[in-house]
Amino acid sequence: MGDSSASYIHMVQHLIETCVMFHMNEDECMDALSKHANIMPVITHTVWKELEKENKEFFEAYKKINREDQMSEAETTQKILQILSENSTTNTINSSSNIHHDA
Repeated sequence: MGDSSASYIHMVQHLIETCVMFHMNEDECMDALSKHANIMPVITHTVWKELEKENKEFFEAYKKINREDQMSEAETTQKILQILSENSTTNTINSSSNIHHDA
């Protein structure tokens, strides 16, 4: 897998983790990432399922969480857009630091 693919998967994983912090279920996360980050639901679903496999006990407990602490859609949108902006800035910095000049 190329660096850009790994970076993309890592970004999706990070966004899913953010959705989890907002007590979103898988469908809500797929909808939010599709709507606000242009991530295809099948990608979110695939990464979510891999996270579930790797963290089985966590996700079993997570499904039982009381949803009283759920953030509003506006708060969720704002947080996702902030993370995307931060990720874009980091990628720009990393890309420019990887530029090699021939002597």
